[in-house]
Amino acid sequence: MHNTGVGTPGEGEGRAGIDSAFLALERELSVFLRRARANSGEMAREVHPDLEPAAYGLLARLNDVGQVRATDLASYFGVGKATMSRQLRALETLGLIARAPDPDDGRAWLVQLTEEGRTRFTRVRGGLRARYAQRLEGWNRAEVAELARLLHRLNSGHEPDTAPESLPGQDTSPEPAVSDQQPEPIPPEPTV
Repeated sequence: MHNTGVGTPGEGEGRAGIDSAFLALERELSVFLRRARANSGEMAREVHPDLEPAAYGLLARLNDVGQVRATDLASYFGVGKATMSRQLRALETLGLIARAPDPDDGRAWLVQLTEEGRTRFTRVRGGLRARYAQRLEGWNRAEVAELARLLHRLNSGHEPDTAPESLPGQDTSPEPAVSDQQPEPIPPEPTV
């Protein structure tokens, strides 16, 4: 048996000794990432016509955590302080975020969404969730939860033998396997 370094030796190997499961994963992730980049640009323009696509994720993070130091944002996104400072300056110019001195450290600044930024972001995120619900209308809640769990595990870089930290709002009690659960349709997002 030939060990490819990924997967189980010999399992799913094609003619070239390449694990077909990992080839399929690479292909699907490539398509997913291409679509995500395109969607990010579209969502950014919906928030503000002059917003850079990469800034949508920054708004999402600020919406989730509230007030935060710019250095913590740079660390979270894996970018340099200069890059983060430039992105934050652009968001501030658009009126989507505000800076305030950090009361714990007079040298540092805290950033947060402005009311306008939160309103615009929330509107766009609501539309995005409605599109997700529509695209996944044939999936039951257990399948959606499993996809979220697996993506979280991938994004967190967890090794297979470690348990991923729970997602916000996720029940950490053991659940039966997806195949053991009755399909439950996803209700559409309520319209306001």
